[in-house]
Amino acid sequence: MSLSQYWTIMTTYIILLRGINVGGHKKVLMSNLRAMLHDLDFKMVRTYIQSGNIVLKSDVDSNTEVSQIIKEGICDTFGYDVPVLARTYIEWKKIMEQSPYDEPNDLKTKKWYYVLLQETPKLALINSLQQEQFNNERFIISHSCVYLCTDQGYGKTKCDNNFFEKKLKVQATTRNHRTMMKLLEMGEQISKQ
Repeated sequence: MSLSQYWTIMTTYIILLRGINVGGHKKVLMSNLRAMLHDLDFKMVRTYIQSGNIVLKSDVDSNTEVSQIIKEGICDTFGYDVPVLARTYIEWKKIMEQSPYDEPNDLKTKKWYYVLLQETPKLALINSLQQEQFNNERFIISHSCVYLCTDQGYGKTKCDNNFFEKKLKVQATTRNHRTMMKLLEMGEQISKQ
């Protein structure tokens, strides 16, 4: 008998749902979402605020598979087709470590956003977009994230989530720096348990 029959390796995931509880659309109570995730055999499920930020553990070892299980669960339970992005805690930590923002505790963090990409965009699309310039907006594109700084705030930016999806031809979801840091902290706590 192998050790794997007695011990299941659990991976800590950070999950982002796009477009729930925004402007009164696709309403999902976090308590109902957590219950659904427990029913789908996810462990240590935690949510942060009402916009679809989840940290959990799973014995499934594929971001794509975890996303698909959750996507189908939401459709079956709540009747919504919602894009789901899953990253391991290790991947999340790497995204944060690669952030071009110099001082994570700077008050300007209210101007920092992370556009998390479902997949790596084509290099030609990245190169083309990096040639464009915008007043009061700067961004750096990596293979899994666009690091966006907008001096006017996200509500007034031209470079919003839809903009990057259109230009890079990939699904994406955006979170502010504070949410990213909180999810990193939650992921660290759960990964130690």
